[in-house]
Amino acid sequence: MYRASKICRVKAIAKTRPEPGVEIVEVPEPNVRPGCVKLKLEAASVCGTDLHIYNWDPWAAGRIKPPRIIGHEFCGTIVELGEGVTERSVGDFVSSESHIVCGKCLQCRMGQGHVCVNTEILGVDVDGGFAEFAVIPWENARPTPKTISPLIAAFQDALGNAVHTAMSGPVKDCTILITGMGPIGQFAVSVCKALGANAVLATEISEYRADIARQVGADHVFNPVKQDVKAEIMKLYPGGVDGVLEMSGHPTQLTLATQVVRPGGRISLLGVYSEATQSVNVNELIFKGIDIHAIVGRKIWQTWDQMTELLASGKLILDPVVTHVMHYTEFQDAMELMKAGKAGKVVFTFDKS
Repeated sequence: MYRASKICRVKAIAKTRPEPGVEIVEVPEPNVRPGCVKLKLEAASVCGTDLHIYNWDPWAAGRIKPPRIIGHEFCGTIVELGEGVTERSVGDFVSSESHIVCGKCLQCRMGQGHVCVNTEILGVDVDGGFAEFAVIPWENARPTPKTISPLIAAFQDALGNAVHTAMSGPVKDCTILITGMGPIGQFAVSVCKALGANAVLATEISEYRADIARQVGADHVFNPVKQDVKAEIMKLYPGGVDGVLEMSGHPTQLTLATQVVRPGGRISLLGVYSEATQSVNVNELIFKGIDIHAIVGRKIWQTWDQMTELLASGKLILDPVVTHVMHYTEFQDAMELMKAGKAGKVVFTFDKS
């Protein structure tokens, strides 16, 4: 069994002060705790949440308590087991589930762990995985086939958001509109195609992101700034689309969703809005009999099982979303790429530089 020296120090990306920026710091190599496993990191993926923390926006300033090792999308190999852990083994290749749930609240006891009222998030409320080693609860270390590249395995947490959103309603033989082609929207395109959607439409104002959406299978990508998207969709599908996955967090796309979804269709909401209160034509939704789903995180652990099946099917096209692979010491460049909108998924590697 792996044993680290108590005086060994390792590098990590951390928010050290309540101000914009993050930095590489040296920290003691973490000791495994009861009920936890220790991973040697192989890859980690940058998420929009990490960018919020980097920018130190109002959300981050109200939530993060420095110093904090950031990062919640990562994968690695288990090198040590904590006391009481029997369902994982040293040598297992695992990916992280970022939501640490209590298992005791009403929601957890009803199988609704994704809305556990005591949720803690890796890299936000507790130290995360942008480090050479990470210690996480054993349940959050999700076994992953070694046939899955670490560059893909690292962002299963984000991929799970797309799987949860897509699978909250019918997909096979359906026409699905996905609004917003950030990485999760791009994942959702591939998920819907893999699940047998008749057609997948998308909206996106960035041609960079729109091009990735086409690479992963979008049949049509509309630009809301340059096109009358409602008119274009209704030309193609006069009766409306079967479902809308709203991932943009933009008010215009929420309105579009209510207008183009067919009577009896569904709208699944994942995008988060800068202004929490939004106007929507509720009567239109009522009289069309629309199913509305509010999505957060991944169903624990149903979504992970569904994601494993999809990855094993070989039908998911995910490589085009990984636009940059960088050593973790290049984090500054990675954050600036994200800020500029010039990246899909940025994946860090942790080999010795």
